[in-house]
Amino acid sequence: MDENQTMDQDRIMKINIEEEMKSSYIDYSMSVIVARALPDVRDGFKPVHRRILYGMLGIGNTNDKPYKKCARVVGEVLGKYHPHGDSSVYGALVRLAQDWNMRYTLVDGQGNFGSVDGDSAAAMRYTECRLSKMGEHIMDDLEKDTVDMANNFDDTLQEPTVMPTKIPNLLVNGGNGIAVGMATNIPTHNLNEVIDGCCAYIDNPAIDTDGLMEYIKAPDFPTGAYIYGLQGVRDAYETGRGRIVIRAKAEIEVGENHDKIVITEIPYGVNKQQLIEYIADLVKEGKLEGISNANDESGRQGMRIVIDVKREANANVILNKLFKMTALQSSFSVNCIALVKGRPRLLALKDCVKYFVEHRHEVTIRRTQFELKKAQERAHILKGLIIACDNIDEVVHIIRASKTPADAQKNLENRFELDELQSKAIVDMRLSQLTGLRMDQLHAEYEELERLIAHLQQILEDPELCKKVMKDELNEVKEKYGDDRRTKIIPAEHEFNAEDFYPNDPVVITVSHLGYIKRTPLSEFREQARGGVGSKGARHREQDFTEFIYPATMHQTMLFFTKKGRCYWLKCYNIPEGAKDAKGRAIQNLLNIESDDSVNAILRLRGLDDEEFINSHYVVFATKNGTVKKTSLEAYSRPRTNGVIAINIANGDEVVDVRLTNGHNELIMANRNGRAVRFDEKTIRTMGRTATGVRGIRLDKGDDQVVGMIVVNDSVQETVMVVSENGYGKRSGVEDYRKTNRGGKGVKTMNITDKTGRLVAIKNVTDDNDLMIINKSGITIRLAVADCRVMGRATQGVRLINLSKKNDVIASVCKTMSSELEATVEEESRSQWAQKNENAPLNNSEEGDKTVTSPLDFDDKVDE
Repeated sequence: MDENQTMDQDRIMKINIEEEMKSSYIDYSMSVIVARALPDVRDGFKPVHRRILYGMLGIGNTNDKPYKKCARVVGEVLGKYHPHGDSSVYGALVRLAQDWNMRYTLVDGQGNFGSVDGDSAAAMRYTECRLSKMGEHIMDDLEKDTVDMANNFDDTLQEPTVMPTKIPNLLVNGGNGIAVGMATNIPTHNLNEVIDGCCAYIDNPAIDTDGLMEYIKAPDFPTGAYIYGLQGVRDAYETGRGRIVIRAKAEIEVGENHDKIVITEIPYGVNKQQLIEYIADLVKEGKLEGISNANDESGRQGMRIVIDVKREANANVILNKLFKMTALQSSFSVNCIALVKGRPRLLALKDCVKYFVEHRHEVTIRRTQFELKKAQERAHILKGLIIACDNIDEVVHIIRASKTPADAQKNLENRFELDELQSKAIVDMRLSQLTGLRMDQLHAEYEELERLIAHLQQILEDPELCKKVMKDELNEVKEKYGDDRRTKIIPAEHEFNAEDFYPNDPVVITVSHLGYIKRTPLSEFREQARGGVGSKGARHREQDFTEFIYPATMHQTMLFFTKKGRCYWLKCYNIPEGAKDAKGRAIQNLLNIESDDSVNAILRLRGLDDEEFINSHYVVFATKNGTVKKTSLEAYSRPRTNGVIAINIANGDEVVDVRLTNGHNELIMANRNGRAVRFDEKTIRTMGRTATGVRGIRLDKGDDQVVGMIVVNDSVQETVMVVSENGYGKRSGVEDYRKTNRGGKGVKTMNITDKTGRLVAIKNVTDDNDLMIINKSGITIRLAVADCRVMGRATQGVRLINLSKKNDVIASVCKTMSSELEATVEEESRSQWAQKNENAPLNNSEEGDKTVTSPLDFDDKVDE
């Protein structure tokens, strides 16, 4: 091996590629986080914004001078401070001049700087700019050593590491950015409110979020509109994260031929042109009916979007649908992350105010120290000049007798005990300063400096005076730039109610074995005679079938309980609508259910806001292995996106049924082998959400398991209906089941044979009910319970449905109101609704405008 090869090998460093990739990526990500994407909590700027403003100041591109080409500014910033792409600099510069993005613009732009319709700005060679007055104000006192300076990228110049701003820019103008592994999204605020909040914090550093919210009530967006409810605002202010609902400002103009919906303000960040196009697309696709036209009539007078409503349509209903289906109502997700001492942090409102005030305190102290030093230096010079003026004849004699200026300075220093600076100032003094007027001015200036020095020293020594100076400066900014709030706040009690435009019609909620869910109008299911073959049900994938059927009304809340013991919430109108033969939508797309879990039981409730109701009712669970558990409904009254633990499930067990009780009900549990046990719910003590429960029924050996549980509301009127897997069913009186203690084996509820098959369902029914039965092949039949006579408890029953396919079995059984009673109640409901809504038509020509608000009693009365 020759010498060159040996040297080459010596220069090769062996490294671990995994470690090198980790290290390099961390370095890159931290560079993006700290030096590009996130704003500083003190001045609210990213480096590119700071450099743009500093570069404009450096070339004299200020508010009192003519505009300069944006290309000139971009070149200045690129060449001196920001060695990145010109598009990034120009894009940031454009945003600083857009009054629909910035609450207070920092750049005064001339030319095409884009529009709220999403139009991009013209090229930088066409547009011009200069600093706005507020943009200049942000850099006040920059020359007074108020902030640290750092070398630029090539160490030839210096730039500020932060601006000495008197304006709380992070809150006032907000900001957004995407870094690596984190992002920030901070809303804009009103300057007056933020400064009032800062002054309140200066007076009382212990102030809490509620105290600050008395001043800083909510974000204030440049596009106006409304903030609906303060809960999201409070969450954002307390934690740094929150969801703020914003709704457009819209009014209904009543005309002779038709009504108009006029929109004058839209939510922050919404593209006006895309909004109008989306409304038009909804109308074309038939998803939004009742609109004949949508026009953009915006002009110099401001924004104006006009939506023409068809004569026969209800403008209020259309407007509510627009809020629901379009960006006319949208949300702003607050994620307040900013750099604190060079590190990214999630900040609450008080944190933002605190760090800004601390920055202002540091700037004030450093400026005062700088001014004090300059004043002391000037006073020192003046003191020497005054000495010279008071002894002018002798001074002239000394200077004339000296051979050189240096000798003159030295002689003066020795004679009058002066230092080098003072003697040099005397030697350099012009003859005009020897006049009486100029000498008086020297004395006046010296006295003024003495007072200034005393004041500056007092600021440094007295914290209360320093606070007063800070507040005075903030209030000066407020008086100069403050304006009225643009975004109005509507308290939570007036919040938009989604139920306003969903008619409370009866529906059937169906859930398939593989987890597909849909809601179908109850009217699609027609009644048939007992023993019929049924009608075609939902189209399912192979090996899938409808497993659960639950009658409900549109406004009810559905509580979904999974086999693993979790609880989820969903409003009926949020469940996708589908025809009777439709497959439905995967329930995992609606609820955050784990992939190995599935819904096994559902409760429906009118609402969870009735404290008396939720505190007087209980949720009772029945599991496959015979366990029961009772928990107060109040424990399930606070919906959470990811659900909650509803019951602790043992290994090999799962939830089979869930019922709602009033604390005084009786329960009947049945198993697959045709046995049932009746007991009082008071024998089950109330437990917490995460409890396991107690034994409810003792199962037989083998593959026996619980098939269901019913709640007895009226032992006289109600009967017990059981259905077997081969299509047989039987009604028996409740009193035929003797009451025993829970945990027993129970009594025979149906004579199980090979002909009947094992038990699949147990329901409590009256003659006013119908049964809806679905088998695994998807065939559905609806039959009247009154057609089934009441018979003995130990009989095998009668055939309810003919199973036309071999090996087909019953999959699901549900009860509902009979067709005749259903029509009567629906008609009464319409009359009640019409009396409550005198101005609303009973039957609009537009399908879907009719509304029923009286819930139908489909199932256990206590469920309502």
